[in-house]
Amino acid sequence: MNPRRWPARIRLTAAFTVLMALVLLSVGFATVAHTRSSLDASITEALTYRLHDLQPTAATARPVLSGVSRDTGEQVLDPTGHLVAASPEVPDRPLLTATELTSARNGPLLVDHVVAGTLDAPVRIGAAPTSDGSRIAVVAVTLSDRDAAVADLRQELLIGFPLVLLAAAAGAYLLAAAALRPVERMRARAATITADAAEPRLPVPATRDEISRLGTTFNDLLDRLHTALRRERQFVADASHELRTPLSLLTTELELALRRPRSTRELTAALGSALEETGRLSRLAQDLLLLARTEHTGTPRRHAEAHEVRPVLESLLARYRATLGEDVVIVNCAQGLAVRADPDDLDRAVANLIDNAAQHGRAPITITVQPASTSRPEDAVTVEVGDHGRGFDPAFLPHAFDRFTRADDARTSGGTGLGLAIVAALARRNGGHATAANHPDGGGSVTLTLPAALSPITVSG
Repeated sequence: MNPRRWPARIRLTAAFTVLMALVLLSVGFATVAHTRSSLDASITEALTYRLHDLQPTAATARPVLSGVSRDTGEQVLDPTGHLVAASPEVPDRPLLTATELTSARNGPLLVDHVVAGTLDAPVRIGAAPTSDGSRIAVVAVTLSDRDAAVADLRQELLIGFPLVLLAAAAGAYLLAAAALRPVERMRARAATITADAAEPRLPVPATRDEISRLGTTFNDLLDRLHTALRRERQFVADASHELRTPLSLLTTELELALRRPRSTRELTAALGSALEETGRLSRLAQDLLLLARTEHTGTPRRHAEAHEVRPVLESLLARYRATLGEDVVIVNCAQGLAVRADPDDLDRAVANLIDNAAQHGRAPITITVQPASTSRPEDAVTVEVGDHGRGFDPAFLPHAFDRFTRADDARTSGGTGLGLAIVAALARRNGGHATAANHPDGGGSVTLTLPAALSPITVSG
């Protein structure tokens, strides 16, 4: 089975267990090695002390060695290697080889032998010449106690460490399960969330750890998705409502035209009315498509090219002179003001604002373009479109840019309630925003705030 497909708690437990096993193995080896080294040092120290005690006795004419314990043997040799005296544990033959004897005549010697008399193997032998150099004192100590102690320690570690490892693995599993339990609760709650849930929320633990932050982030995401879903449902409902009226009128006109023979004049009137409703449907469909495109673009345009505002407004004003008159729209825009925005988006947004002011306000309509801040004119540019009518209803202002939202006195004016929503969407797409307000002297105004830029003319000059 592929370990990558194991549950997270199993993978965490396995990783911790392997790491713990390596740590325990290292600790075990280090403990055994340190214990053996400590026992060796202790045995060597005791052997050295005993050898110092034996040297004066070995220098006497007839040394008598009775032994100090069953684990220690003593001998006295002459410089040629003959046995002068020996304790009962090592009575048979000299403990030193010829090479070792030569080294012992020149100074202290420390060697390990496999056997030495009746002492338990292995043994450690220390030898040193007497002060006058006439004899060589030899002391042998068994190492069996050291080996037994090390073996016992190794056995205890072999028994204890697996138990410790098992307990650590169980603890790691329980800790991993406890740490992941909030995640499992969030997963179980997420599995029950549907599009119709009143408050789609995940249970967030009270801790301030990564899981708590993850739950909070997911809850924020669910809130945004729920808000978007609610807005889309409202959008579909409003669009259906707006489409139903022209479709019903169009169907009625066609049914009446086909119910009985009609004169040419009546058919022309019916077709004209049907054409008017078809045009309304076409404009509504185009507005809905534009809103869909602007909302699905995602992030605003951060690196749009610089475009001067005045030429866009002059081109727009030329189109309105034929229908609104020469002095209905007044433009106040200095040369050189430029924005980082798509000129077509700017044209459409300002055109919507002029249409809205002409339909619901009163002339003259003023378009004022200026820096948003006199202290930092390079930050943003505002395009304000105002009229001299009654202004916005104060209750309508907070919802002015919502889709299909119209003031009560505008519900019979033939609009769809998408004009200001499109303006706000176009502003957002170009990194700006739109605001609506009433002038203290009367009339309403809508202001577009867009990122400023150096005028292309200024740059080229």
